Amino acid sequence: MTDIQSQPPVRVLLVDDDALVRSGLVLMLGGAPDVEVVGEAGDGSEVMDLVRRTRPDVVLMDIRMPGTDGLEATEALRALPDAPEVIILTTFDTDEHVLRALRAGAAGFLLKDTRPEEIVAALRRLRSGEPVLSPAVTRRLIAHVTGPADETTARRRRARERLAALSEREREVAAAIGRGASNAEIAAGLYMSLPTVKTHVSRILTKLDLNNRVQIALLASDAADDGA
Repeated sequence: MTDIQSQPPVRVLLVDDDALVRSGLVLMLGGAPDVEVVGEAGDGSEVMDLVRRTRPDVVLMDIRMPGTDGLEATEALRALPDAPEVIILTTFDTDEHVLRALRAGAAGFLLKDTRPEEIVAALRRLRSGEPVLSPAVTRRLIAHVTGPADETTARRRRARERLAALSEREREVAAAIGRGASNAEIAAGLYMSLPTVKTHVSRILTKLDLNNRVQIALLASDAADDGA
């Protein structure tokens, strides 16, 4: 608890076209001492200006909005030099847009019926550099969202070409992330120390110009053979 109190609050921007959802989130997050809601938007078109004015750490982003949707807004935000993290708010529905948002750099997703304490815990995990969406859940998403065979083949080829830029050890770490392994599990499975694993993960992100661990998992899964 001392740790929470000693840190500045996580600054959160809410983006959802449903005013009731936003009100509920404001009420819910207001009870956490280390979370501060710094602004609200009802459409993705308002996000860029609000981010510049309020400088949030995290944007909770709805996907489906009548004007600029959450996917477009996420892509635009993650292109900023000091981009805030983005968490997608969704009803899941095997929504292909969720996967596209993760590819665009979102740190993960939360279901709209997620319990309040779990949303706060997710914000805290994100502040600590941990993904809100585990690689294992990412693989479940991929299993739900499948495209035409030729599209899948092309994506696999592109993924393998990108992974070829890594060292053999880095490719092993990337493959383990794609299988849903934690850093501790990777360290045990590949016989390396935890700091070495973290170094490899950082190098993979830099070499492949990726935003977060979720994107490593997506790329590794794209590169894997069917049934891997």
